Amino acid sequence: MRFRLLSGCVAAVVACVLFAAAPAALAQEKDDPAFLTVAAGYHDIADDHDAFEGRLEYRFGNKFWIFKPMVGVLATSDTAVMGYAGVLVDIYFGRRWVLTPSFAPGLYREGDGKDLGGTIEFKSQLELSYRFDDRSRVGIGISHISNASIYDSNPGTETVFLTYSLPLGK
Repeated sequence: MRFRLLSGCVAAVVACVLFAAAPAALAQEKDDPAFLTVAAGYHDIADDHDAFEGRLEYRFGNKFWIFKPMVGVLATSDTAVMGYAGVLVDIYFGRRWVLTPSFAPGLYREGDGKDLGGTIEFKSQLELSYRFDDRSRVGIGISHISNASIYDSNPGTETVFLTYSLPLGK
């Protein structure tokens, strides 16, 4: 139940961070490149369907206002798969720390994993990364996937994960 409450607050935290962050923090690193991001973590931490999750994302370097597009795919050791496309915001705290909230709708197939209620699902995520001189990043985060009650069943799932983002280009 604790994790449900925590994950239910992820969207609210993302919104608060976006609107409370100083404009300078949002604009500090306008020239960051695109990234290829790999992630690994513990899927469905709040229930008994726990599994390993692996993820691959392409995070575009182009900005549309403060948002950067991203596309990705995740898979679990229970053969659940989700492809998604959405937006993220990089919020810089000094030169090294980057907070990245993101949101992405996608298509989910449960495989032998948890039934999330339907095919259309939404992934919200909050990630904190350390940025190296070469702009690569190592981070930790939490994500929540649910269907926003567009189906009769909406159990949701949470993942805690580690990331590595490889910069592509200058």
